[in-house]
Amino acid sequence: MAKILLTEDDHDLRRFLARALERAGHEVTEFGDGASAYEELKQAHFDLLLTDIVMPEMDGIELARLAAELDPALKIMFITGFAAVALSPDSKAPKDAKVLSKPFHLRDLVREVDRMMAA
Repeated sequence: MAKILLTEDDHDLRRFLARALERAGHEVTEFGDGASAYEELKQAHFDLLLTDIVMPEMDGIELARLAAELDPALKIMFITGFAAVALSPDSKAPKDAKVLSKPFHLRDLVREVDRMMAA
């Protein structure tokens, strides 16, 4: 079981993803924006940051960068329809972050989370 911080600005998608991860045995704390998620990261330990890239206030790449500074051992996975942005050499995304491109099946998400946590 992993303790996951999920950040996704689409409320319905966020709840859908959280439920799937919880059913797979993970503990999920969810936020709709990067700024609120960052405040939580400063207060609590998580095993995985699972974040969308395009969000208001603070995007997922900035959130991931700040999160990695707080906890270099934190695993990071982006869920996005804009994978090229995360993979761009110019992006400030942590180099070892995983990218899961939308659309994806929930079993793919759970499988990738499980792989990351096993590594």
